[in-house]
Amino acid sequence: MEISKETILEKTHYGLNIYAHVLRQYYPGETVLSLAGRDCKPTKNPFNDDKSTLKVQVVNNCAQHTDTENSISKGDAFDFAALHYNLDGDELYKKLNDELHLRIDKSSSFYNNVVKEIEAIPEKPIKRIIPVFSFYKAPVSNIIPYGKINLVEAYNLITGSNYASCTSTLRKIENKQEARKYKANHFDYVTFSGTFSTRNDKSLLKHSSLLTVDFDHINNVSELKQLLLNDDYFETELMFVSPSGDGLKWIIPIDLTKAKQSDYFKAISNYIKKTYQLEIDHSGKDISRACFLPQDTNAFINPKYLL
Repeated sequence: MEISKETILEKTHYGLNIYAHVLRQYYPGETVLSLAGRDCKPTKNPFNDDKSTLKVQVVNNCAQHTDTENSISKGDAFDFAALHYNLDGDELYKKLNDELHLRIDKSSSFYNNVVKEIEAIPEKPIKRIIPVFSFYKAPVSNIIPYGKINLVEAYNLITGSNYASCTSTLRKIENKQEARKYKANHFDYVTFSGTFSTRNDKSLLKHSSLLTVDFDHINNVSELKQLLLNDDYFETELMFVSPSGDGLKWIIPIDLTKAKQSDYFKAISNYIKKTYQLEIDHSGKDISRACFLPQDTNAFINPKYLL
């Protein structure tokens, strides 16, 4: 599939995700766009001293902007991205494809290895369904959910200040046994694969269609992060550095109509070993697997959830 303005619009909700991605570079952890129908509420403009003068709306299936103080020229999502990247044309399109991990130039699929037909842009925006799962308060011995949160709420917790203190403290503990004990007693956690009445596989209420892949004791975390974000076969839903600081949590989607979670895990484990020469934590095969929430201000979330 060719990287073009049209194919990028198809992958970015009319270009709204382009605005969201660029704005996130200036205002991490904030809700940068609030969508109502095809219009967004006025939001901060990084090119106008952070004033809430930027107005974004979808016109003829393309997101466009104006500034109430005319600090920047009227334009579309690509014009706005050009202000940030200082690129245009094919160079800008390639940059957006890479930065937003749109994978437009990837024709293969891990699940069916066929080229998907391009879907026509609908007349009305599609409401994005955000995966939901159980959230638990520390300690890990507490197996009764405190409540439910969605992927965006988890991302906001991770990128915010909630877990800054316990993350910093954990990474200063040199004794492995003491560190393990501290983590178990001080970190809230989630079960990314679904909601539960109590944390065990038999008490699953609803699967989220998410799978957690856990990489421990990695020499170069940032390098592995980029490799996984650009992987030919998998779309990343959420990724963050583990509480210890030397691992990665990679949250990816699975299609349970095609195979069970355990089957996916085996296939993915083999794929990771062959492609990256890495072993992954085998606890990922458990549906009720607990995942601690640390602070990672540079956590990645799929741009489709940023609106």
